[in-house]
Amino acid sequence: MSVDEIISVIEDFAPLSLQEPYDNAGLLVGEREQVVEGALLCLDVTEEVIDEAIRKGAGLVIAHHPVIFGGLKKLTGSNFTERVVLKAVRGNISIYAAHTNIDSVWGGVNSRISAKLGLKNPEILSPADGILRKLVVFVPKDHAAKVRESVFKAGAGHIGEYDNCSFNLEGEGSFRGSEDSDPFAGKKGDIHFEKEIRVETIFPGFLEKRIIESMIRAHPYEEVAYDIYPLKNRWDRAGMGMAGDLERDTDAVEFLNKLKGIFGVKTIRHSKLPQKQIKRVALCGGSGSSLIDAARKSGADIYVSGEFRYHDYFEAGEGMMIADIGHYESERFTIEIFYELLTKKFPNFAVHFSDANTNPIYYF
Repeated sequence: MSVDEIISVIEDFAPLSLQEPYDNAGLLVGEREQVVEGALLCLDVTEEVIDEAIRKGAGLVIAHHPVIFGGLKKLTGSNFTERVVLKAVRGNISIYAAHTNIDSVWGGVNSRISAKLGLKNPEILSPADGILRKLVVFVPKDHAAKVRESVFKAGAGHIGEYDNCSFNLEGEGSFRGSEDSDPFAGKKGDIHFEKEIRVETIFPGFLEKRIIESMIRAHPYEEVAYDIYPLKNRWDRAGMGMAGDLERDTDAVEFLNKLKGIFGVKTIRHSKLPQKQIKRVALCGGSGSSLIDAARKSGADIYVSGEFRYHDYFEAGEGMMIADIGHYESERFTIEIFYELLTKKFPNFAVHFSDANTNPIYYF
């Protein structure tokens, strides 16, 4: 398999356009055309992970955290990042990272944490803005169904748990073709009126190229008339964090013990134990300090994340408990997502979980 074929599966699920501005997700080392016999999955890329990839014959390492965050001005092996990159290049190992893009996508990191906790009615804690677009296309009446089907298959028309969503309005369009035209109907040089359907549907902006190409292939006109509008609607299928409800009200100590068991946590830093029981849970894999207000507004009794600052424990206040389960621990199930995506698409391709514990934090 080529590196491009493999990482395209991940990017179809978690497009790079969903990553945060500070992030550096994507192919970091190697070439998309490189052919590899296997992939090694991990949270962090270390020298030990590269050695393991070489040993297992996995030419591609897929990680959650990018090993390169800032620009590399030199490559001398003088620090951790340079040593890892040098070892990967020497061993002909490509490195790919899916970070905040797979954090924010529905079905990604926070969805996986919600599922592990058994949360009901999960919803995005901080939905993404500026993602949605509206497509308006004018189609001859008898061809509207074919065009709708093509854009739906390409990813348009999803609203929450519904798909194939569109608005259709019948009208009449006019056009006149030049002498160099090849009109679908009417004659060159004559104004023609055609019964048309105005088809409207929405889509996430990162699918625009695929949807437009699919629409044009299905459309009978030589020149397709269509409009794309940016929408201000918040998209509840992508964004940071998640909130949901436990099956039953649970004592705070019982819930903390549940967190320890599920995430393999040795100790949990938390704010003052609440007097009330816990029902609604907010969460964010990795560092979630910026979402404390969103967690509170969601009505959460507890907000679980992998990293809080000292003053965050004051900010949480009396109404909502916060619990820090560790950055590494909170994201440990990310590699399950990679595994499921790749083995479903390529059942005969070798996909390995790394044996290395790359958590840089130890507990005494």
